[in-house]
Amino acid sequence: MASKRDYYEVLGIERGANDQEIKSAYRKLAVKYHPDRNPGDTEAEDRFKEATEAYSVLSDADKRARYDRFGHSGVGGGGAGAGGFDPTIFADFSDILGDIFGLGGNRRRGPRAPRRGADLRYDLVLSFEKAAFGTPEKLRIPRLETCDTCEGSGSAGKEPPKACATCGGHGQVRFNQGFFSVARTCPQCGGQGTLVTDPCIACRGEGRREQERTLEVNIPAGVEDGSRLRLTGEGEHGRFGGPPGDLFVVIGVEPHEHLRREGPHVFSRLPISYPQAVLGATCEVETLHGKVSLEVPSGTEHGREFRMRGKGIERLDRAGRGDHMVRIEVEVPRLRDLNEEEVDLLRRLAEISGSKVGDGQTVLDKVKKKVFG
Repeated sequence: MASKRDYYEVLGIERGANDQEIKSAYRKLAVKYHPDRNPGDTEAEDRFKEATEAYSVLSDADKRARYDRFGHSGVGGGGAGAGGFDPTIFADFSDILGDIFGLGGNRRRGPRAPRRGADLRYDLVLSFEKAAFGTPEKLRIPRLETCDTCEGSGSAGKEPPKACATCGGHGQVRFNQGFFSVARTCPQCGGQGTLVTDPCIACRGEGRREQERTLEVNIPAGVEDGSRLRLTGEGEHGRFGGPPGDLFVVIGVEPHEHLRREGPHVFSRLPISYPQAVLGATCEVETLHGKVSLEVPSGTEHGREFRMRGKGIERLDRAGRGDHMVRIEVEVPRLRDLNEEEVDLLRRLAEISGSKVGDGQTVLDKVKKKVFG
């Protein structure tokens, strides 16, 4: 069995390509290799399927992340499972192929066929601690839901919708453009193929209306700024009995006053005095898990780091917590903050060690002495 080509190679794009570049590359290949333009050409059909499979993965942020990390095995071979290519993935590309010579999902389904609801996005901002430990959150989500008055039909009474006279019930109008027959969404019925003659008062004939729902979501411990949680089936309701879309919760994390994080690891600074650095000391470090004693050995230099294992944040990809890294900062006091006894002790230390030091006077002190004597 031949091995799959790299999806980026299939579409002819770089690994850092953005969403628009991915979509543009797929459009070009879809136009070139679509079966309607290459009847009976099995090679063109294979290239079309290969490009569509690549697009189905790279256009989805979650699938693309898994593919970039694990290759084809991370996405189950591009959604095809053990049997290879999955033709059902074409159902999601009507927005792209619909503009290309009348191709796409609508060419094989009726205008009132079940349609999947739209995906929704909710931006959730968490504190540093909530992101580290996880938290239950209640989200208020406005979304389009099936109208409970007309049960999604859009009609106020029992009279069924009538076929659109403009498109003849097809949902599309066609016209010739060069050698091709181009299809466009019917402007009269909006692509539905039918018109509601007695629209439902509650939803105005749409079959759906906006409702606000409260969802309880358990945010897992360890989420980072930019993390996305997918809640399957919590998006907008589909039309004509179609399945609902998904809800994507995008996490934002507020910065901490004293801590910062890199993945599961936490970093902080520990100011100590010069005597503590020279003689050593037992210091308390504030971690996410409470205060922890840290033994600072004698002779510790400025900038040295100490690792406190397991005092970081829960790992999302596997069990266990990260570490807490403490950076030592030796504080040097300003002369004006010292009393006379402390200055004398420092002079004695300098004499004992043979170090040359200044007279302890500021520039202003020297100017005053020169002027006033």
